[in-house]
Amino acid sequence: MKSLALLVCAVALTAAAPPPTPKLTGGTGTIYLASYGKRIVAIDEATEKVTGEIPLKVGLPWSVRIARDGSRFYVQSADQEHFEVIDVANRQSLDTFTLSEGNKKVRALAFDVDPANRIMMLVARTVTKLSDRFEIGTPVFIQYDMKEHRVVQTVPWATDPEPQYYYLSVRYSPDGKLLYAFSNEIIAYDATTLKQLDSWNLSLPNEPGLGRFDLNAMDDVNDEPGFFTGLFAMEDAVQKRRLLGVGRVDLQQKKLDYFPIGPSPDRGDVSFAMTPDRKRGYMMIEEIGHHEMWTIDITRKRLESRAEFQGRPRMAVRTSSNGKLIYLYEAGNTIDLYDPAGFKYLRTITLPEDMMYGTFYVVPPRLARPATTPRP
Repeated sequence: MKSLALLVCAVALTAAAPPPTPKLTGGTGTIYLASYGKRIVAIDEATEKVTGEIPLKVGLPWSVRIARDGSRFYVQSADQEHFEVIDVANRQSLDTFTLSEGNKKVRALAFDVDPANRIMMLVARTVTKLSDRFEIGTPVFIQYDMKEHRVVQTVPWATDPEPQYYYLSVRYSPDGKLLYAFSNEIIAYDATTLKQLDSWNLSLPNEPGLGRFDLNAMDDVNDEPGFFTGLFAMEDAVQKRRLLGVGRVDLQQKKLDYFPIGPSPDRGDVSFAMTPDRKRGYMMIEEIGHHEMWTIDITRKRLESRAEFQGRPRMAVRTSSNGKLIYLYEAGNTIDLYDPAGFKYLRTITLPEDMMYGTFYVVPPRLARPATTPRP
């Protein structure tokens, strides 16, 4: 009887025990990043395992852009001269090309591809090797037809100051009719004739205290076409303080919806990412020995929380495809996973090789449904 009583008690306790908490995952999308192994690595968000690798014919990647429809990756090599087109669904290389020829090297400062995935627009410099010196040309726009492999036209860059590496980004409008150049100001061009149509200054935060404004670091996948959301700095006219805020720019209407979130940091680099529903944003301040994560309620236009954490030099932030995880990555071979609620560390994905800068994308199922391929 005593044994029976103990058994009944054990069964009762088991039945009353709460079920185990399900593992928090990032969704059913795919993380793509380029590595020093000269390949693009695909990581399944649900299993957090490498499910495929795409060898790159152009070697080490310098920059990766994703098509708006999620069907293509456009890879610029580390020599800044060669490009490769990758089919995301089939994880295969479709084409490679370069504009360099003979003793003339054409190196792109920035590039983007039109919505039809045919015309690549580049801002580039030409370096010509002569018998006694190198002749460095002025920056130009180059329209390149990727289907016919020919330069459509070349137009000189006519705006001061001249663009520089890291400080320039270009983007097509959703309909492909306009081209926007983001430098010291935002300049709108006719995408066909490359005639300047408009320009405006939105006080982009490119002073050292905020880190440079770099559209390539923004979460393009989670923004609506024709918009971009990022960090902006302004000065309080009354108290003469630098304030940091979140701004949503409507490129078509030339409008900025801005709200402040606090004093502008006086040191360290800043990066920003949004959730796919665009209701929350995450700003990371990174400095050697000091890291903070700010959670921003974009819907209510307010700073929700701040948390200090132990980080490493040169980090970047992205959100998962379902918005339930935060990914901290870059400058190494690890991706740290955090729960946004209280910014709690969960676990780490470790890769066989270090990742390249500016090549990390979280591709949700709505953009691409890649076929499952085994890891070589």
